[in-house]
This record gives sequence, structure tokens and C-alpha cells, in this order.
Amino acid sequence: MAEEKSFKYVIVGGGVAAGYAAREFSKQGLKPGELAIISREQVPPYERPALSKGYINLESNNKRSIGFSFVLARFLTILFFSWYTDKATLPGFYVCAGSGGEKQFPQWYKENGIELILDTEIVKADLAAKTLVSGTGQVFKYQTLLAATGSSVTRLSDFGVQGADAKNIFYLRELDDADELVTAMDVKKNGKAVVVGGGYIGLELSSALKVNNLEVTMVYPEPWCMPRLFTAGIASFYEGYYANKGINIVKGTVAAGFSTNSNGEVAEVKLKDGRTLKADIVIVGVGARPIISLFKGQVEEEKGGLKTDAFFKTSVPDVYAIGDIATFPMKLYNEMRRVEHVDHARKSAEQAVKAIKAAEEGKSIPEYDYLPYFYSRAFDLSWQFYGDNVGETVMFGDNDPKSPKPKFGSYWIKEGKLIGAFLEGGTPEENKAIAKVARTQPSVESLNVLSKEGLSFATKI
Repeated sequence: MAEEKSFKYVIVGGGVAAGYAAREFSKQGLKPGELAIISREQVPPYERPALSKGYINLESNNKRSIGFSFVLARFLTILFFSWYTDKATLPGFYVCAGSGGEKQFPQWYKENGIELILDTEIVKADLAAKTLVSGTGQVFKYQTLLAATGSSVTRLSDFGVQGADAKNIFYLRELDDADELVTAMDVKKNGKAVVVGGGYIGLELSSALKVNNLEVTMVYPEPWCMPRLFTAGIASFYEGYYANKGINIVKGTVAAGFSTNSNGEVAEVKLKDGRTLKADIVIVGVGARPIISLFKGQVEEEKGGLKTDAFFKTSVPDVYAIGDIATFPMKLYNEMRRVEHVDHARKSAEQAVKAIKAAEEGKSIPEYDYLPYFYSRAFDLSWQFYGDNVGETVMFGDNDPKSPKPKFGSYWIKEGKLIGAFLEGGTPEENKAIAKVARTQPSVESLNVLSKEGLSFATKI
């Protein structure tokens, strides 16, 4: 039996939230041996969004005359969300590079007295006894726990889809997933790829696969892509743009099964509407589920996550939940929300650590006041969204998919107030302007006038 280990603070989970929490602990003051991060993965926390962009670029670094260090610096500057000829690799995207901070190499954790316990899965958590147990029987004791277990991908095999366990059907969540995909893309050069799902992963990976010279077909059941965020008007631009890039889009149906070749590799995707698509590679992006099974029956839950207050404290003393698994009070809208996004993962981690350290010193900090923020880059496109996407919508700008430099956006208006803003092709200043109006929620007198003013409504405030 392995020796029991004890720490003042334990972070369970090794994703973005864990890395940013470690940085905040270091900033706030940490004694050697006080903090441990326990992660299933074999590498330190990294910026997960990089996986669906530069990491799966098969082009080698020596194909351009400019130096790798220049490319990497440029790459990090735009938070890994742009596509360059050069492949992004570790250690280039360890946290906290994605927010312009210092990259936390393995050595960084040692220098800051943080124990990084990798390749270790926690299979049992006894919150009353403040004890965690790994799959190999290792016992960890803690005084304060940060649950940062993140999400797991929804798999087609969960729904009993025939042939869903065939080789070359991929999901993208962790570095190992990306490595397997890169290998398959190399083997199946110039082959056919089918992307199942029309959300973030579907759009970003379809772009990435096309850039890498695969023939790409997207399949999703909804009437348009990114239905949780995009309006039909916004989506029509991206679908048109992707079609112009040579990506085939099949809407209104789902993958009902897969056939394989003699090697057990996927060969065809059978659609529910009866059609079949030839495929050398299939990538599935149909959502994710918060990983909260460790805490079932021990912590109050809400909306699929662990319920927290504005400091990410759960119903159990000395247990905090951050990132994807936290259902927290969204002060701006006066309701409980759970947010799956890297921006919230970073900020919730920092808030929780500040709250922990403040409580130890008998101090208080402001409540978490989060403005929902989503963004993406694909091909030469770049969009940002702030606020809430409910109410009436007003579109503005040039949303012609054939435009050399499209720039357009949408506002959401509820009860006479502007509460959400989307912008494609904005400058940093313009993106700050739409963030500002989404937070300040200015009154809107007339939708027609707003439509005519367009982006200037935000930039003049």
C-alpha cells in the first residue's frame, strides 16, 4: 500500500482551471509542499483550445523561412486561435500562455513548491473525511479541495450507434486524442473526413482538416450550425463561407451507424436519412458532460453541475468547484448558470483561490461578476460574442460569405435593453466596445435605428 500523502490544498483535475488556480496560489503566496495537482493526463496543464487549431496542423516548422520562435510568439499572442503554416506543439501552449502569461513548464511547479501528480486518476472522494483515493490505491488527504474535473466528451457509443467503436473515429478533448488524430491524418493524407456535429468542435476541426487538404463533410441534425449561439442569419454566413472553401454540409440528419473495412477502420458513415458518406476519418463533436461522479450524493447539484456561491464554495465546507463543473450565480442576469468555456475556467479558478486565501486572512473579496464570453477562429475568420443571446435580434454589416473582408454582427435586445453582442472580423477596440455594451446594457429606442447604426452604436458609447 502506497504511503498516504497530505496537502493543505489539492486540485483534482489537470486542465486549464487547474493551471490558472496554481498560478493564483503562487501569486497569493504558497509554502513548498502545500499544494498538489492530481491529473489523469501525463503532461502539466495546457491551453486546451490549441488542440483544435494549430496542434493538428501537419505542416512542419521548416517550411517557412521565419524562425520557430517568431512563429510561436506570434501564435501565442493571438491566444492560439489562428491558423498558421506552422504546427503548434508542447511546450508552446502550457498554461498560462493563452492569456499572455508565463508558460508553466514542469520546472515551474517545482520552483513554486507545487507537487504535480500526473497520470493519476482519482476514483473515490470522501469529502466528509477529506480523503481522495487513486485507481492504484494511493490515498491523498487535504484541508481544502478544488474540484476542477472538467468535462468528458459525449460519445456515439453512449447512444448505441452501430459501429461507433470502429478505428479512426475520433473525439477531441485531451492531448492523447489530438495525437491519435494527427497520426491518422498523416496516414490518410488527402482522404475523406466526416465531421459529426455543427458546434465549436465541428466548425473548428472542419476548418483544420480542410487546411490539411482533406475532403471534408460536416453532418449535423439542426437546421443551422452553432444553434446554441448563432441565429439563422449568423449561421448562414459561416455555412456559405465553409461551402465556398469546399466543405460539404449535410444538415437535418445524424450518423446512425458506421461500416468498416477489413482492418476494422471506418469506411462509411450511414446517415439516418438513408444516405451514406465515404470516410477515412470521422471526428465526433456532439457535446460534453461535466465530470461530477466523484462527488455524487455528497455535494448539492444544480443544472448538471456542482452548485456554488459567488466564490465557488460548494455546499460542503472547504470544497470549491471551478470551471465546467461549477453552477454559479451569474450576477449580471440574477440566475444560476453553468458555463463550459476556457475564459470562465481561467477566471473561476482565480476567483476561487482569491476567496480561499482571503478567508484564511479574515478578509473578503468581491463576488464573481462574469460577463459571458465566447470566441473562435477558423480559416481567416474571427468572431467574439459577449452577454446573453435571448430576445429580439438585429443584424448589421457585411455578411456576404464571398466578401474579401467580411465584417458583420448582431445585437440581442430584451425588454428594451441591449444584452448581447456578436461581431465577426472586429478589431481589438471594436471587440472591447461590444463587450462594454453587453455589460452596461444600454436602452434601445428603436430596432430600425439600431440596425442602421450597426457597430457604431457600440463604438460611440
